[in-house]
Amino acid sequence: MKNVLITGANQGIGFEVAKQMAQLGYYVYLGSRDEQKGLTAANELYNEGLTNIEVLKIDVSDLESVRNAASTLQSKVEALDILINNAAIAGPQPQKISACDITTIKEIFNTNYFGPIQTTQHFLPLLKKAPLPVIVNVSSELGSLTMQTSESRSPNWDNYHVYGATKTALNTFTINLAHEMRGTKFRINSVTPGYTATNLNNFAGFKTVAEGAKPIVQLATIGEDGPTGRFFCQEGEFPW
Repeated sequence: MKNVLITGANQGIGFEVAKQMAQLGYYVYLGSRDEQKGLTAANELYNEGLTNIEVLKIDVSDLESVRNAASTLQSKVEALDILINNAAIAGPQPQKISACDITTIKEIFNTNYFGPIQTTQHFLPLLKKAPLPVIVNVSSELGSLTMQTSESRSPNWDNYHVYGATKTALNTFTINLAHEMRGTKFRINSVTPGYTATNLNNFAGFKTVAEGAKPIVQLATIGEDGPTGRFFCQEGEFPW
């Protein structure tokens, strides 16, 4: 049974990804900053008959927490097959960059950009032991420079200047890490779930969590001939 770690998996899209991956037969480490919330989420899946679930306490914004989580997982498994960097925060809105408080900017970047990097770095030793290691970075269309500069850009985007910037930065992490790992079996991609109704956007999205999770699961389960260093949405490749 292949092992998968999903950060921020106690709720929203992360929880649904955990559910779908477990249904496919993967052993899911449900990453949660709050261990009790993680246990509550896991119990919900247990009650649906999904016993291949285990909670892993991890706060991606806290380096010590990441180190402890990596150490814990190293004591449990020989290899990590899939890492899904899903944990993120939206931050307070609006976020017009001309006025957004620098402390807020740093806080959002700490979780959404530095978090996935330090998580990936500390779990790389386990990933390298997998026959086909896969990393999926959950991004957003708000991180697409093509969409940011589009004439059809929605005024609503002004509420998410910083959040969008963190996802742009996350996409560069995807590109750089995939390039660094070229010539290996690593498959590393970004994916946008689309505008999904979660507490991240006060449930304003028009997609269900099941729909939002689908492209993430598809990328997480690609084979050796799958893409790497690219950006996807449900419909296919998405512009950087």
